[in-house]
Amino acid sequence: MTEDTVRPAGRPALPPARSGWSLVLPVKPPAVAKSRLEPFAGVHRPQLALAFALDTAEAALACPAVARVLAVTRDAAAGTQLARLGVLVVPDEPGGGLNAALVHGAARAAAIAPHAPVAALSADLPALRPAELARVLAAVPPDGRAFLADAPGVGTTLLAAPGGAALRPAFGEGSRSRHALGGALELELAHVASVRRDVDTGDDLREALALGVGPRTAAAAAALV
Repeated sequence: MTEDTVRPAGRPALPPARSGWSLVLPVKPPAVAKSRLEPFAGVHRPQLALAFALDTAEAALACPAVARVLAVTRDAAAGTQLARLGVLVVPDEPGGGLNAALVHGAARAAAIAPHAPVAALSADLPALRPAELARVLAAVPPDGRAFLADAPGVGTTLLAAPGGAALRPAFGEGSRSRHALGGALELELAHVASVRRDVDTGDDLREALALGVGPRTAAAAAALV
């Protein structure tokens, strides 16, 4: 993955990101993840789903503002590969779907680092760049919840809360409006396309590839040709 190490001229500067973030990634078992990619990817869909999660986790770990990445998953094989990257793997104990898994992961993060800010991050951001993630985290207010909408402007790719505050995730279809109605501040930032470009469809994947994806996604996508 190419890191944006030098801020191009013309981009507005943001204050340095608070350090010590805990990021929680929900990782579905690859065998059932990304079902909307099936018509595009066929038998390669599980490999792509796992590649997305691994590339997302690796980029998040490379962000200087991030102290730890926790992956909530019930897939042992995916957990093993994530752990090799340095991710803290949290068994998906509670059931009840995505938001319950995120609450579970956030509770584990709070147990590890009670005063650290925490953010839920989509695990399907294969073009994620550490510098752009740092820009988003820098924009989160120190005393309130905030979120970043996805590229279409309907869903959410990141939801953040200060240390000690409840994350209160409301992910799923139409989550942008639910997070806003729930009192979270919407972060409106330019030049963070890699943090907004989650991948659910073939068109999404083409856009992510145009941004530049991580090595595992690039290899998995090459098999589609």
